[in-house]
Amino acid sequence: MGIMPCHSNCDCQSHSARFQSDLSTPSLTCQRSLHSVPSLTSQTHQRLSNVSIIHYHCLTTLKGHNSYVSSITLAGKFLYVGSSDREIRSWDCNPLTSQLDQEIINNNKVAVGKGAVKSLVVLADKLFSAHQDHKIRVWKINNQEHDHQQKYTRLATLPTLGDRAFKLLMPKNHVQIRRHKTSTWVHHVDTVSALALTTDGTLLYSVSWDRTIKIWRTSDFKCLESITNAHDDAINAVALSDGHVYTGSADKKIKVWRKNNGEKKHSLVSTLEKHNSGINALALSTDGFVLYSGACDRSILVWEKDESGNMELAGALRGHTKSILCISVVSDLVLSGSADKTIRIWRGIDRNYSCLAVLEGHKGPVKCLTAATDQYYNHSDTTYLVYSGSLDCDIKVWKIFVPLH
Repeated sequence: MGIMPCHSNCDCQSHSARFQSDLSTPSLTCQRSLHSVPSLTSQTHQRLSNVSIIHYHCLTTLKGHNSYVSSITLAGKFLYVGSSDREIRSWDCNPLTSQLDQEIINNNKVAVGKGAVKSLVVLADKLFSAHQDHKIRVWKINNQEHDHQQKYTRLATLPTLGDRAFKLLMPKNHVQIRRHKTSTWVHHVDTVSALALTTDGTLLYSVSWDRTIKIWRTSDFKCLESITNAHDDAINAVALSDGHVYTGSADKKIKVWRKNNGEKKHSLVSTLEKHNSGINALALSTDGFVLYSGACDRSILVWEKDESGNMELAGALRGHTKSILCISVVSDLVLSGSADKTIRIWRGIDRNYSCLAVLEGHKGPVKCLTAATDQYYNHSDTTYLVYSGSLDCDIKVWKIFVPLH
């Protein structure tokens, strides 16, 4: 359990049958592409998409998970990774840490509940994890400076016992979830697929395959609101910006929600319908004016805010040969991971996008991505660190050198 060179073989072949079943799910199977949407990359760029315009290399492969990597997030110098076998691991990404220390830190595991870890977000000293068992768990991160480790204590499981008990007493808080079964509205009743925090950290949004959106107060973990039947099928992704909430679903739709001043609940602002298959991923540009959506139709759609503040379709980024599973934005770069086992790096100026590089090395679909500026590297280029998790059970760390404009 530790760091391996990038050319090492995946040691998870015994789990091939397990993630082969995931390949048959709608999110991983390839659907027809969107020919009706104009491409934002020129034919020249598409022909040269396998030729790198930037320099990059794989720094290392992090091993230790015994099943596929399903979620990833970066907070400070620590990388948190969730897998389908219920584990969350933390890795110290500080390049100044010695190899010996890394071997110890890489073994830092958080014991979790039932079901795959579908999403992770960090707020100060709290780690929120979304699970396949319908629960959200909150962990207290305790830094241990003397041994360079972090210790974890479970603070809460959402909905909290107090929230559940209070709602249980009042019949109006019960909703029907199946023909002969009811539950209180604070409960998710299917996989919690994604989490997102507001910029000020006061609210946590969760979306689920039960087609609901729930809003939680982070100070006391109380569920403030639930939007039921928000979509016609499972919700797979959520993104937040400037008071707007974007949700992407297997029903092929992106919905935009907002709670206006003076109102108690969120209302639907608009519905974006251009994908012809289920939506797996959403990401926003750093200024919140551009939305990127990835789906099983192999396309990344680019939506831009018009003068009235509404999202309009600008075009599509094409190049992946299978479903888009994850999207991440860092600075002016857009990163996409796909069931075709590659990561593509895109950059756009005035609706003219180019694929700067195609990162190859994973032996399974790329399920999750995160990235950050490399603050330890001083050079004329802009340097980034990209972290990718895959169904091959590995996390790869890439260093990207992007020439200045």
